[in-house]
Amino acid sequence: MPAAATTFHLLTILLVAALAQLGVAQVGFSALAASDRDALFDALKNAPSEIDAEKIEDAIWLSWLAEAPTADIRRKVDTAMQRRDAYDFAGAKTLLDEVVEEAPDYAEGWNQRAFILFLQGNYEASLEDIERTLALEPRHFGALSGRALIFMTLGRVALGQEALREALEIHPFLKERNMLIEPRGVDL
Repeated sequence: MPAAATTFHLLTILLVAALAQLGVAQVGFSALAASDRDALFDALKNAPSEIDAEKIEDAIWLSWLAEAPTADIRRKVDTAMQRRDAYDFAGAKTLLDEVVEEAPDYAEGWNQRAFILFLQGNYEASLEDIERTLALEPRHFGALSGRALIFMTLGRVALGQEALREALEIHPFLKERNMLIEPRGVDL
């Protein structure tokens, strides 16, 4: 595809994702076509700057949220995220428990619950939900960086570094990249 066509295609994907977030598009439009999602991940991996990567990252996050199988599931996830932002972790977890029970194939439900469990200090349960997230969406850089943070918090630095490197393969501008430890004698 010529560069101009690729840029137009990517901008179209970003616009659709933004409209979905604003509620203009209906839940269930959900899933970008696999080729569109692949294009977003390719663009993220090859982003020329951090600012470009942030825009693409936002579109990917929006597409993950938009995959909610029903409007009710999406509302529960949105409400759980609002409760999380208000430090009501127990209330958020209750909603996300419902989400993963009602929609066990919805990766973002598992990821959001993993984040709540992490915030509650329940690292082992968070790791279990991260594994479920990654089984459903192997390119989930948020889940991979969460796994890295947990491993490093638990003193399992080598495993944390491995998970972080895996996340950086997908998203080179990931905010957690500054946690990468440079091996001695190796110029990263």
